Amino acid sequence: MTRLALFGTSADPPTRGHRALLEGLLRLFPQVVTWASDNPLKRHGAPLEMRAALLAALVGAIDDPRLTLEQELSSPWAVETLERARARWPKRELVFVIGSDLAGQIHRWKRADEVLRGCRLGIASRQGWPLRQDDLNRLASLGATVEVLPLAIPPSASSRIRERPDPAQVPPELWPVLLEHNLYGLSAP
Repeated sequence: MTRLALFGTSADPPTRGHRALLEGLLRLFPQVVTWASDNPLKRHGAPLEMRAALLAALVGAIDDPRLTLEQELSSPWAVETLERARARWPKRELVFVIGSDLAGQIHRWKRADEVLRGCRLGIASRQGWPLRQDDLNRLASLGATVEVLPLAIPPSASSRIRERPDPAQVPPELWPVLLEHNLYGLSAP
């Protein structure tokens, strides 16, 4: 069964870390799908449509036909996203990808046990957010099949950019959209 990496993100804004993760996933999977979503556990700095446009710019810059933006998968609830993905790709092995910073939050997700039983969970280690054994144990108790991905994602974070704008953390391909819409208090690098 062909594996398909699913990576939903708030993309608020996408960072160099998002780019590194997407490029890393392309080295590990024959196909990677991404989308911007509203996370009910976060406050967002820009509307979903803007974040999707930023993510589209990033996907376009990576320019690999195996990476696609599939915004119709977007839902605040991972369980709904997985239902949509299963309906669209019924013969694929779905690997739902998260950063290590989210491993400790999944138990709070809507129908978390159903999410974790319905796919493999790929966890990418983010520098500055170590993957903790107690989080892995909790995921296993919820029925997760965890795959720690051999990736090291740089320590960039959207929340830090929103709090203290740092142009160095933003991929250059996003600047036209950021400046046109005056997002995140960023000015030209």
